[in-house]
Amino acid sequence: QVQLVESGGGLVQAGGSLRLTCRASGSVNSISGMSWYRQAPGKRRDLVAGIARSGQTYIEDFVKGRFTISRDNDKNTVYLQMDSLELEDTAVYFCRADLIFPVVSGVDHYWGQGTQVTVSS
Repeated sequence: QVQLVESGGGLVQAGGSLRLTCRASGSVNSISGMSWYRQAPGKRRDLVAGIARSGQTYIEDFVKGRFTISRDNDKNTVYLQMDSLELEDTAVYFCRADLIFPVVSGVDHYWGQGTQVTVSS
């Protein structure tokens, strides 16, 4: 069992910055990688960035150069630094933890509750 808690969302003007935090607890040694997704009203939940156990990172093109994913392993925490925010970045941002192996129930990933990011003009 892994629990994920996101924080750091809020209201920010276009061009501003926010740093999102995802703190993991529970069976953190079972996590193979963590990622950030976002979902705007009426839209699908899209991958934004990910980081593997190895430290390898991936950033989607639509935020590349503006967003950075990082981690603090000692704190079981992953961050999403968001700079030069645009109106289109408005969404609920979710943290996801993927497991090395599915648990007996078949679950192979966990979601956080999400944190709202609203970018105003």
